[in-house]
Amino acid sequence: MNSRERIRSALKHNQTEILPVDFGATDVTGIHASVVSRLRDYYGLSNDPPVKIVEPYQMLGEIEDDLKQILGADCVCITKSRNIFGYENKDWKEWRLFDGTPVLVPGKFNTSIEKDGSLFQFPEGDRSAPPSAKMPAGGFFFDIIIRQEMIEEDGLKAEDNLEEFKIIDNGELDLLEDKANKLYKETGYSIVGSFGGTSFGGVGILPAPSLKHPKGIRDIQEWYLSLITRQDHILSIFNSQCGIALSNLKKINDAIGNKIDVIFLTGADFGTQKGPMISQDTYRKLFKPFHAKVNSWIHDNTAWKTFMHNCGGIRELIPDIIDAGFDILNPVQISASGMDPVELKKEFGKDIVFWGGGIDTQKTLALGSPGEVKKETEKLIDIFINDGGFVFNTVHNIQANVPIKNIAAMIEILQKYR
Repeated sequence: MNSRERIRSALKHNQTEILPVDFGATDVTGIHASVVSRLRDYYGLSNDPPVKIVEPYQMLGEIEDDLKQILGADCVCITKSRNIFGYENKDWKEWRLFDGTPVLVPGKFNTSIEKDGSLFQFPEGDRSAPPSAKMPAGGFFFDIIIRQEMIEEDGLKAEDNLEEFKIIDNGELDLLEDKANKLYKETGYSIVGSFGGTSFGGVGILPAPSLKHPKGIRDIQEWYLSLITRQDHILSIFNSQCGIALSNLKKINDAIGNKIDVIFLTGADFGTQKGPMISQDTYRKLFKPFHAKVNSWIHDNTAWKTFMHNCGGIRELIPDIIDAGFDILNPVQISASGMDPVELKKEFGKDIVFWGGGIDTQKTLALGSPGEVKKETEKLIDIFINDGGFVFNTVHNIQANVPIKNIAAMIEILQKYR
């Protein structure tokens, strides 16, 4: 099997002879750019030119083919040309992280330095607009700045929370088609599509860091309150968003067909470390109907498998997530309440693919010894790989300050299973 065949087999819940692996195919299965650079040094790979920042919110680095081979990564991503801040990933220029690591950033990656040493990032790279994100001095990634205007209850309009959701244009479709054709014909990787617009209430994009003057409910705390106090308003937003999403999915399918194997649909987290942050009733009333509509359209019209990212202890919601039609669950946060890997695999392993859960990034990978990393990685692979339906990834992105010796220990175990 090549990588594409291996992932396709895993998605059919077959146990593959070689462990399927993903690093870098989504914005939630990536590696911080400073770590990518240090891994390249560790394995004797060139850092000239420097690593590209392909996701400037979390500062994720591009994982090129030579490093993919060491990691055993089987997947690549195609996505739209504009990133979360609303400018294109092109016209690369050199920049330095706070730790001194040289990287390449998009030409419109424009920051301003505050007196305390922190950095502001701007929507569309336009410094004349209010900043939409801030990186603290010495930090590793940006935090979104809440810019919600005063809410007038009688003046709330669904369209104010829909400004960032638009019908995809022909130029963007042409770019996606070109990327898909190139990756499909010239590589054996499995292709993951991430096109946006299908994450209902995703709090990473809710504050609209790409918009210069966002309107509507843009404060995360206000949004979660609205899930209880303004349910009709939320349903109105989601209904209109769903219509746009389905129109775009049809256009994208017409352009690229089944060259992609997986589509990233949502990163709207519903869990905390101790359990769900929304009730089953809230999920069933507000989210599940739209998840089901999108999943149904995809399954009726394509061969794509649908990918949900959902952090935290969401054990109580998994039956509804499966019933809504999702094929893949990520990041499988094994350290959260109710997320015991043995129980998850036993109860849900036949119904959903676990994409992640390969090692705890909060404690073991970041703070453990190489020996502890090896032991946990091997243990978790053995649990999840049994009877197939598993793609290895860490529990969310690998962060900037993780020791390289620990990552190398994890990779050593991956190579054993490869």
